[in-house]
Amino acid sequence: MKTLDLKPIDAADHLVHPEEFSDIGWSSPALEVFTDFRYHQPQVVDYGMPAMEAESLMRKAHVKLMLVVDRLGEFVGTISALDLSERQIVLHTARGRVQRQEVRVCDLMRDRETILGLEFDRLATASIRDVVETLKQNGEQHCLVVDSASHHIRGLISSSDIARRMHIPIEISRPNTFMDIFQAIRH
Repeated sequence: MKTLDLKPIDAADHLVHPEEFSDIGWSSPALEVFTDFRYHQPQVVDYGMPAMEAESLMRKAHVKLMLVVDRLGEFVGTISALDLSERQIVLHTARGRVQRQEVRVCDLMRDRETILGLEFDRLATASIRDVVETLKQNGEQHCLVVDSASHHIRGLISSSDIARRMHIPIEISRPNTFMDIFQAIRH
């Protein structure tokens, strides 16, 4: 066994963050921008949590998507900052005749059955450009990564994380749904 030398932290040494490095580009491996739940704790909220509390928690954590879990800690869906927006809460209260404080994460979340994921093996051979194009084509800001062989939800890809790391804007627009068109025509 060898003993390592410790040294004082110099006044010039500063704390670094991933976005300070410009070591990735469009052709870099997609795994460079992958949040791997094998090494990072996933951001989760309970499905019964009040929506306004979840929105506050999301803001404090500086994330735009959280995984939703049930009482047993099992994954049941996702909730995004957009899902928790004032507009969505107002729409839900108008439809369900409930008070704002009664709106729960489970009322606004995206159910597990409606979520599409990216296979981990495919991600391992993809470039950042491949991932961003996939997100754009599907109108998704985030994408869960699944390891089908192990039946694990392995991690998450976020367009805002990619944009921050690459120091560029990434615009992804969500395709309009029938309800969006109906609401626009109605007003």
